[in-house]
Amino acid sequence: MTQLKSHAPGQRGFTLVETMLAIAILTIGIVALLAVFGTAVAATQNAQENLIARQKALETMESIYTARNTQQIIFSQIANISSGGIFTGGPVQLLSAGPDGIVNTADDLDFPATGVCPTGPECITLPGPDGILGTADDQPMSLANFQREIQIGSVLESDGVTIDPNLKQITVTVSYFTGGSSIPRAYTVNALISAFR
Repeated sequence: MTQLKSHAPGQRGFTLVETMLAIAILTIGIVALLAVFGTAVAATQNAQENLIARQKALETMESIYTARNTQQIIFSQIANISSGGIFTGGPVQLLSAGPDGIVNTADDLDFPATGVCPTGPECITLPGPDGILGTADDQPMSLANFQREIQIGSVLESDGVTIDPNLKQITVTVSYFTGGSSIPRAYTVNALISAFR
């Protein structure tokens, strides 16, 4: 006959309550870890779009300075259309520079269809799963959710009243929507441009 041995005094196992409490704490920890992982994935996607917005804003600013430096446009044309200049007011899609070679002017055109990119706003090619650009698995990315706005304003002289005729402030803003969000993100570049090269 076998006898059941009882536990020695003072020796105990886990109770059901302690086990349930431990499971609850582990569950909370795992859910928190998954939330952090989700946030990191979203931040990675936003980083790519923010980099594109930054590059497009800087590219726009560079084209304005180049047009001034090469005397393609005169200083008085560096203004919004409402102020007698050539630059459109308000946000517009990222279209191809027209015959004048300057973006956000009245002659801008749709980009032509190339490869898998349709006619319309700019489309860029990103590396595919292999991470190498220029291979068969490259993927297109339409920039239809991006908009660019150029605002050009006057700058006051040191007296705070007189407008400086040889200096203007340029603000380029590239805004975009991310992953189903209804709130746009934006990247803004500010610079001063003078009549002198």
